[in-house]
Amino acid sequence: MEALTAVLLGLSMTLLVTASAFIIGLLLAVPLMLGLRSRLKPVRLLFRLVVDIIRGIPPIVWLFLLYFGISFGGLRLDSLSAAIVGLGVISAAYLAEIYRGGFSTLPAGQLEASRALGLGRRTTFLRVLAPQAVRTSLPSIATFLLALVKDSSIASTIGVTEMVFAANTFVRQNPATAGLTPFFIAAGVYVVISIPLAIAARRLDSRLRRSV
Repeated sequence: MEALTAVLLGLSMTLLVTASAFIIGLLLAVPLMLGLRSRLKPVRLLFRLVVDIIRGIPPIVWLFLLYFGISFGGLRLDSLSAAIVGLGVISAAYLAEIYRGGFSTLPAGQLEASRALGLGRRTTFLRVLAPQAVRTSLPSIATFLLALVKDSSIASTIGVTEMVFAANTFVRQNPATAGLTPFFIAAGVYVVISIPLAIAARRLDSRLRRSV
């Protein structure tokens, strides 16, 4: 019971890191996606390089760089801020690719029809293309959120008191009695969180396939 209580104390931090990083990723992915779809080749190549670099560096390295190696005007990020920013930037890169994939599946006739109707580029993007692309991308976005929930455990490596950190702390404080129980409990909580997300992702995918 004590182990369960200790692990659950870190649940709120796990959810905070996941939700914050996901929101940052959803927002930052938009300009990244627009850069990847730019009609100017130098711009496309630049954004492609940025996205590939972000995705190519392991998440734990990003967190270490932000927490131990980067300061702003003499101020350093605390562990929670570094975890949220690091996972948020990583989320943005992956979600940008998901957005880009959603737009690439749209028929070319959508753009041509919008031009024939005299719609401007901005109106076409916001009212015609974006809603369809987001709808197409929803299953992949849900799947990524599922992965992000699990990746939030990496934040424990820089001292964020989420579930894995709480479990590890409990084990160190109770070496004779704790055993692996706290880690099994943490694994169980991750499963409880992940299963509804996995079901939602599958249902979204099935609904999309039926509508198509």
